[in-house]
Amino acid sequence: MSSDTDRRQGARVRHPHRRHHRPTLTRIAVTGHRDLARDTVSLVDAEVRDVLRPYAPGFVGISCLAGGADQIFAAAVLDLGGVLEAIVPARDYGEASFHALLRRAREVRRLPFDTPSPHAYAAANELLIESADLLIAVWDGFPARGLGGTAEAVEAATRRRTPVRVIWPPGAARA
Repeated sequence: MSSDTDRRQGARVRHPHRRHHRPTLTRIAVTGHRDLARDTVSLVDAEVRDVLRPYAPGFVGISCLAGGADQIFAAAVLDLGGVLEAIVPARDYGEASFHALLRRAREVRRLPFDTPSPHAYAAANELLIESADLLIAVWDGFPARGLGGTAEAVEAATRRRTPVRVIWPPGAARA
């Protein structure tokens, strides 16, 4: 048959190797800049949703829920019917929008750091990467400014051979 299904004994059998199959990656993590320019937020949101849509609705999104890219990603995960898992880098971490998203997370993993710090962020990045089949990086492509940042997470994912999808739409800027 020329279509992507065969009819056998009245049943339709979908061939997974033909078009219209869903990607098998289901656990998607995010890393990204917090300081996105106001006009960049909508650009990043649209592109994040485009990347996530093929996995919807049965995927897991993993985020530290930091402002900027992490919260854009978390909202998109929930809007597209995904399940949100949160990694909290330190006890004293978060703001109102963080707590609103945290309440909607299916699973929350809290790291043992008392306060947010580069070491807490680096540990959270490692946990994100080892938990994911794919890392979405909202990243301008510039080198790391320090421990626990976006560039460092991309480098760690690359070392672990975790696929990375970089998002930095034309016209995007940091604040």
